Amino acid sequence: MDTPDGELPLAEPDFHAYRLIAEGSPPPPGYEPDRLLALRLIDRDPYAPGGYIPNDPRAAVQSLTAALLGDLKHLVHRVSQLPTLERLAEHFDPHRLYGGPGSEFLATAAQMNARLGEISVNARTEFCSIQPGEPADRDPAILRLGVERTRSALFRGVQVRSIYHRSAYEHDQTREYINAMIADGAEVRASTLPGSRLVIIDRQHAFVDNHVIDGAEGNSGWHLFDRAAVMWARSVFDLFWDHATRWQDLARNADADPLSERQWRILRELDAGYSQQQVGPRIGLSRRAVDKELAEIREVLGFATTYQVMAWYGRRHQA
Repeated sequence: MDTPDGELPLAEPDFHAYRLIAEGSPPPPGYEPDRLLALRLIDRDPYAPGGYIPNDPRAAVQSLTAALLGDLKHLVHRVSQLPTLERLAEHFDPHRLYGGPGSEFLATAAQMNARLGEISVNARTEFCSIQPGEPADRDPAILRLGVERTRSALFRGVQVRSIYHRSAYEHDQTREYINAMIADGAEVRASTLPGSRLVIIDRQHAFVDNHVIDGAEGNSGWHLFDRAAVMWARSVFDLFWDHATRWQDLARNADADPLSERQWRILRELDAGYSQQQVGPRIGLSRRAVDKELAEIREVLGFATTYQVMAWYGRRHQA
């Protein structure tokens, strides 16, 4: 049932006119009763030209409600057919030269985590991630939530693969977290290669760091769902995965000494407070030889700076 404007609102003149008609009086002079007629609140009086007969408004409400419910049912049916149309993308996408709009900027860490949680809880096939940064102590409650999310995904049959920085093995909290993931069925590898954070879910969604908006929060990032961009990111993950070391192999080699005795001596001298220039003469090496040994230490341990090496040295001697 349609009204003249396609909507229901009655203005105050309409209410006033209906009251007069209900009382048996004519509507005000100049009043156009189109809304009242369209809503079947009144009918024209066939026996009195220019007169009107009032109808029970409750009957009008019932009639209008039935009509609107019919429209709503039809609308719901049309909405239910939309996924069928989306399936046609399987035939359209392979022939496109570009993926089209397919990303959203997430300005804060909270927004990144929220969107990642929404997508990951519905993961069906795989969850791949790269965590290239050095480990740091985290809120135990957040770690437990991560373990439960991973466990839930694994129980749903999702393949979980993660790459961490090699230094994660030296961090007790992170090592315990990773070992719990592996015990539940996840695959984990370690790498010394530099890189950006990356999460890929079902080859349909990718989460990456922000490299677009200057001055944005450090933990901001992008949610990508363009098919070409996500599959490119997936190829990057595969490249890192193929060059990473199995976490279990790190565990087997944990007792092996990663450094030579000369390298350990250089670190002991630095730990004692001597500069790199002073270390060489003290142990009979040139400055160039000391620099070369430190470069090899950084490469073996997967660190970028000597400060990181000395932090690792301190942790190892506290253990």
